[in-house]
Amino acid sequence: MLSANFVILTAVGYVGLLFILAYVSDVRAKRGNVGFLRSPLVYTLSISVYCTSWTFYGAVGTAARDGLEFMAIYLGPTLVFVGWWFILRKLVSISQTLRITSVADLLSSRFGKSSRLAVVVTLIATVNVTPYIALQLKAITTSIQIVSAADGSDGSGLSGLDDISLAFAVAAGMALFTVLFGTRNVDAKEQHHGVVAAIAFEAVVKLLALLAVGLFVVFGLSDGLQDIFSRAQAAGIDIYNSNSSGSRWTAILFLSATAVLCLPRQFQITVVENSNAEHLRTAGWAFPVYLLLVSLFTMPIALYGLATLPAGSNPDMFVLTLPMAAGNDALALFVFIGGFSSATSMIIVASIALSIMVSNHIVLPIALRYSNRLEDAGERGIAHLLLRSRRISIAVILFLGFLYFWLTGDSDALAPIGLISFVGVAQFLPAMMAALYWKEATVKGALAGTLVGFAAWAWTLFLPSFESTSPWIAALMVNGPWGIEALRPEALLGLTGLDPLVHSVFWSLFLNTSLLVSVSLMTRQSVMERIQASLFVDIFKRGTRIQPHFIHGSATTDDLFFVAERVLGWERAHALFEPAHLPRGAATDGLGGVSSEFIGRLERELAGSIGAASAHVLLSKVVAGDKVSLEEVMKIADETQQMIEYSHELEQKSAELRSTAQKLQETNALLHALHRQKDDFLSQVSHEVRTPMTSIRSFSEILLTDANLTDAQRERFASTIYHESMRLTKLLDEILDLSALEQGERGWVNLPIDAEPVLDRAIEVCEALARQNNIRFEVVSRARAGNVLGEADRLSQVLINIIANAIKYNNSPVPVVQIRSWIDEDHYRIEISDNGPGIPDAYRKNIFEKFVRAGSDGWGIKSGSGLGLGLNISYKIVQKLGGRLELVEGSLPGACFRLTLPLHGGERDGPDRAEQGETVAG
Repeated sequence: MLSANFVILTAVGYVGLLFILAYVSDVRAKRGNVGFLRSPLVYTLSISVYCTSWTFYGAVGTAARDGLEFMAIYLGPTLVFVGWWFILRKLVSISQTLRITSVADLLSSRFGKSSRLAVVVTLIATVNVTPYIALQLKAITTSIQIVSAADGSDGSGLSGLDDISLAFAVAAGMALFTVLFGTRNVDAKEQHHGVVAAIAFEAVVKLLALLAVGLFVVFGLSDGLQDIFSRAQAAGIDIYNSNSSGSRWTAILFLSATAVLCLPRQFQITVVENSNAEHLRTAGWAFPVYLLLVSLFTMPIALYGLATLPAGSNPDMFVLTLPMAAGNDALALFVFIGGFSSATSMIIVASIALSIMVSNHIVLPIALRYSNRLEDAGERGIAHLLLRSRRISIAVILFLGFLYFWLTGDSDALAPIGLISFVGVAQFLPAMMAALYWKEATVKGALAGTLVGFAAWAWTLFLPSFESTSPWIAALMVNGPWGIEALRPEALLGLTGLDPLVHSVFWSLFLNTSLLVSVSLMTRQSVMERIQASLFVDIFKRGTRIQPHFIHGSATTDDLFFVAERVLGWERAHALFEPAHLPRGAATDGLGGVSSEFIGRLERELAGSIGAASAHVLLSKVVAGDKVSLEEVMKIADETQQMIEYSHELEQKSAELRSTAQKLQETNALLHALHRQKDDFLSQVSHEVRTPMTSIRSFSEILLTDANLTDAQRERFASTIYHESMRLTKLLDEILDLSALEQGERGWVNLPIDAEPVLDRAIEVCEALARQNNIRFEVVSRARAGNVLGEADRLSQVLINIIANAIKYNNSPVPVVQIRSWIDEDHYRIEISDNGPGIPDAYRKNIFEKFVRAGSDGWGIKSGSGLGLGLNISYKIVQKLGGRLELVEGSLPGACFRLTLPLHGGERDGPDRAEQGETVAG
């Protein structure tokens, strides 16, 4: 059987293991071996600091008392992390850009680096977290009491300690651990690798402990889930109905989602300790999976405990008492360590986060206010002051938690204490959402809303938690102050019938949000507020820059280096100043010798250690001299803001104008091309028509006026008139043909034909022209058949035109025209090539366009008559036949045109009709 002394010694040994783990991790980080420590896995496990002893023990207690209410505790964070893209991503980006160190630093930085707001948030956070620390102490002492009772002792632990003394010892031990590994560096933005590694390890321990006890209850103590549900029904436990109302369930869901953003410990781990924003992508699914595993056996454990343990057993401790009742000491010890891990991880991280806030926003501003000489501080004097104040703050915070535990020790439930803290930190949510998404929110609105919301929380929920320990508070709860029932804490302004938690959530957040909005609308922002608002809200917008620096006055670089040295130390200050090449000792009247970028970088470095508000105050204290008038600064800020806001719009409009101008330029070029084509067309037509008309008119006049002509002359003149008339008719036919093809008026029906006879006919038509020019036809090869869809006359027109051009423009001493047809895959192909001069490179790309006649401008090629429409007409006809006409490289040095048509049935393979080299004409 377990003894209390053994359990306590085991807990001490476990803390020693955490010391070793934290120490080794810090040593590795100091040597630069931080790869695994900065992995998404360690980051995700460290976020599980959300699962404190409240969820380890209290979730089962909540399930036993209120059914499925416990699920809301896990669903809230799940929704936040699944939707990490909307809020968490922005928080992390702002934190990494502006070196935010805490919740208080975030809000004070957004609202004009307000020291007052930072102090208010720090004090509220300290008061809010105090009950939560007390909850962890209560969980540890209660678990030890259970072990002591099972051991048969009188409830005292090691060396006769009672629960109060034991809680004090636990608080002191956690303070020692946190001081040793949580305050090693003054720079709050330097990740606490040792602490994070210990928290990640504890996350694994408490998860394995919960899964182990769950599997033990379901499969060791019972015969599965069905057996547990049967036992519960037999014991009269209604497993389907929840004692929690819908409004309370919704309120807890909202509070848990809020807590994962606003709890100082959660902000510390999720935002400040984040080394890579991409880790959120992994945590977005991995942390919800972790929460699912943690809650997997909550209801089965609660039902089995209610059905089998004696009446009056504390349901919060079912996780521990069930293994002990079954005599499984090893599992009971493991569960105790898991619960101990849940409590210690929360205490450690929460005290670190609060100590940073206290030192940066309370201790340091007081020191700066009442100390006129920083010279006495020595190198890193401010850093040493911060370290001492943080260590003292950790001790004070844990003592306050112990004090709350002492004053409320009669309460049995863990969950109500945790919910009290959740409602308290929820008062930061309105200001946080305004900081991220509402530019017009002012510091006065944030202060008013947060203070009034905190007051409403303290009156309606925090104060009633002392009811059992104070008769005065008990009477106040019943009668209200001075007998005014409308001010009763749990029935404020006569609002009765609500659950106390829902009542407090409603009034605190309603008053908080209402005052934030109304006061912000009635007040004006300062210059710094306006600048910071744009930085926060527009953090992802293109062109957003780090805040401009408005400290104006005179200082030397030695003064600035002195400040940096007192906070950062000589090495870090030197590393900051050296790359900037600033002359030491030189006066910088108006900071003219120091760039605004460097001043901003110095302020951000200081903010990483002492917070944005304190860094701004410290620099303002050192840089003394002229002050900028409010009107001047407002004008600068307005102009800067307008430039930032309008630059993006200007870029968009410029891009639109460039696109429009490009389109106009392309359209204008097309219009010019069409205009040139029109001029070319008119010029070509007028020329081509004038020549035959002139010949016809001249020879007609001769025939009419000259009676002395011989018969031979009359015949020759009449023949000329006839040929010129035919030429003119052909010219007009080409123009009409092209116009009809372009407008779709000249249509025909493509029918199955054999293209080989069509090719034969085209060769025959051109044979006479070939003989006249002494040109020889060569048939390289012929297909057996060319069954295609087409129109014979149109295909013949194309072939005649191409063959005629090959004859007409061939000026070779031994002119040859080769013709080849074959079947390739599913296509019928014809190639017509010649050994003439070919098509010049300048014409090859546009040879099929209208009015293009190769050789019309001095290439030594016959310039035949015509408008240059033949190939264009042929190209359009082939397109309508479903094929393509192209200029390719042939076996002869001249031009080579290839006509391709898709086959339509018939024979696709077969021997050629003619062997290579057969002469058809020549």
